[in-house]
Amino acid sequence: MNNSNGMWMCKGRVVAVIADASHRFHRLLGCEHSIFSTGTDEHGTKIQEAAAKAKTQLPQYCHNISLQYESLFQHYDILYTDFIRTTEEKHKKAVSHFWDSLKSNGYIYSGNYSGWYCVPDEQFLSENHIKEERGQDGKIYKVSIESGHPVQWTQEQNYMFKLSSFQEDLIHWLKNDKVVQPTKFCQQLRNWVLDAEFLQDVSVSRPSSRVHWGIAVPGDSSQTVYVWLDALVNYLTVAGYPYSSFVQNWPPDLQVVGKDILKFHGVYWPAFLLAAGLEPPRALFCHSHWTVDGEKMSKSKGNVVDPVTCMSKFTSSGLRYFLLREGTAHSDANYSETKVIRVLNAELADTLGNLLNRCCGKTVNPRQTFPKFCAHSQELYNQDEAKRLVETVTHLPDAVYQHFKECNFYKGIDAIIATLHTTNRFFETQKPWELVKHPKEQERLDWVIHLTMETLRVCGIVLQPIVPKLAELMLNKLGILESERMWSHIRPLSWEKELGYTVPISKEQTMLYRRIALK
Repeated sequence: MNNSNGMWMCKGRVVAVIADASHRFHRLLGCEHSIFSTGTDEHGTKIQEAAAKAKTQLPQYCHNISLQYESLFQHYDILYTDFIRTTEEKHKKAVSHFWDSLKSNGYIYSGNYSGWYCVPDEQFLSENHIKEERGQDGKIYKVSIESGHPVQWTQEQNYMFKLSSFQEDLIHWLKNDKVVQPTKFCQQLRNWVLDAEFLQDVSVSRPSSRVHWGIAVPGDSSQTVYVWLDALVNYLTVAGYPYSSFVQNWPPDLQVVGKDILKFHGVYWPAFLLAAGLEPPRALFCHSHWTVDGEKMSKSKGNVVDPVTCMSKFTSSGLRYFLLREGTAHSDANYSETKVIRVLNAELADTLGNLLNRCCGKTVNPRQTFPKFCAHSQELYNQDEAKRLVETVTHLPDAVYQHFKECNFYKGIDAIIATLHTTNRFFETQKPWELVKHPKEQERLDWVIHLTMETLRVCGIVLQPIVPKLAELMLNKLGILESERMWSHIRPLSWEKELGYTVPISKEQTMLYRRIALK
């Protein structure tokens, strides 16, 4: 879910691109019933303040932000199946029903609550989670240790959730190392759950007089449902809750989150679900943040990366590729325009794009075909460069499959680029531009072009979750039918089957990725 007080990279999170790549990967494997939801979290104090600052009525403000996200996701090929807004009536119904379930099961009670409240983070913090910091005016302020945002002492009547009752259940859920990845975040959650102070009962409502923009607590209009309880229920709403048919879509196989909201998804959310008698998610994938030129990305520093500007500079495919290529879940990655240009020029324009142009160009491929595999050329495959390439391509699909399955897309891309480097060396060694000059070398020329194109075919199929537009361009150019682009079509490879046939390549001029000029 995306917060309606800013754009998608404000906290350096790229979870939408990661979730989309995972969704596309599973679709590629043949999973037809794959639900990929995203949307906008539109309630709470932050939204109230943002709308007031923009001098816009709250409903219109939320609608405008939601439209921006939908447009942005469309441009970046985010292939969601459901876009949920927490202001929708079906979601309000789901939240009310979920609240009633928690209350009827005895996990919600009324009580006075006091503590340090952080408005930007929309949560209460204990003394151990705040520190004193000198502001620009020279005064001492208390701030959240985790986010650095200011806190203020608040005392009010709230509804409380018995989080402290779920320590054993949460420990049991976290016993499986695979339930939260990377492992470091799973261990972080275990440490939190074992901390009795951290696992105190949590306030799950706010006075309507302070937070009026939200969902009213059922039966008590003086209280508004805590924005995080409200927001988390969106996953149930998409699954069809509270109707009985929702169980067909529950629990989710994967939820992708940024590390700044790990606590809500890895502690509060499973506890809420267990309290309602529902299963927690089968897996959480937690992604670290992005820095910009080595500094934390923030609005106050003015270094927030604008995805619209990036699209005009690098194209949407270029930025998708860079985020998935350089983004590592276990640690923060660094964004710099120089780095983006270097990676995209070296890998998309040169290593991949140039290789496609060379083997499809009329200079070395005057017949404009994807030559068939010829068994008579078997002795050519015993050459060192050819053997190395065949072995690399043979092992590539399994290696990429494992990395993509674990959402380690950067590792999968690394294996693809390594394979393409091997292919470029093979192409250079064989010198097809010389072979084409000698009719007697036609069989060898066909062999070189075939092996290069077969490698590109495999790479094109496995790159579809990463850069769908570019992969489509490449497979179109190679003459690969749309009905033959699933993961299952990778094998058998041409040298693993007896029969083959020559196919014409596309006559359309294809510029896979244009080099970016360095200023």
